[in-house]
Amino acid sequence: MIKRTPPQRPAAYAEEALVTAILDGDYPPGSTLPGERELAAQLGVTRPTLREALQRLHRDGWLAIRQGKPTVVNDYWRDGGLNALGALVRHSSVLPEDFIPHLLEVRLAMAPAYTRAAVERSAGEVAAALEKYVELADTPEAFAAHDWRIHRTLTIASGNPVYVLILNGFAGFYEQMARLYFAQPVARSASRAFYADLLAAVRAGDAAGAERITRDIMERSIELWRVMRGA
Repeated sequence: MIKRTPPQRPAAYAEEALVTAILDGDYPPGSTLPGERELAAQLGVTRPTLREALQRLHRDGWLAIRQGKPTVVNDYWRDGGLNALGALVRHSSVLPEDFIPHLLEVRLAMAPAYTRAAVERSAGEVAAALEKYVELADTPEAFAAHDWRIHRTLTIASGNPVYVLILNGFAGFYEQMARLYFAQPVARSASRAFYADLLAAVRAGDAAGAERITRDIMERSIELWRVMRGA
């Protein structure tokens, strides 16, 4: 049964309630939603409000809506888009155990490229952000916040807004997972060395070197995460 809470914005409330119901398994992939009248009554919203929420979920890949047929719940891992990813991140308890390694592999695929582009386009901006690493307190919280700022700076400076949108989809969740990663002294040590090496490459205008340095630390971060989670 869908959990009801007092809505502030009815369409947004209905959308979030349906996503929660899908992720909780009340409406698993392949199942059909109740009819509009019944579903609107369950949610405590009007039918026009429900239709607005359903259209948003259809747009984001959660649902398949076909005229004259029941609304079907999609396999969100196959049909979902960036907004669906953001919702999954907000409901982190439903994420599979291999989600973080997969996420780190995606970062490995993207980060070297956007780092190179950022150094080529705006080395001064990147250097200014990196220089703050020398003031970092040796705590997981400080490193997590700094690492987020660095990657956000790099994606923005790269000039490719798609990188920024993808990274923004993990806002909050990124630092949450990073705090777990940086709880290990070896992870903080590796990243401090990374910031120093990357800063040297940036100051030298060595975009190719910055790309290589970033790839190396991304690969090592995957190894470290696997070792830590295994332990």
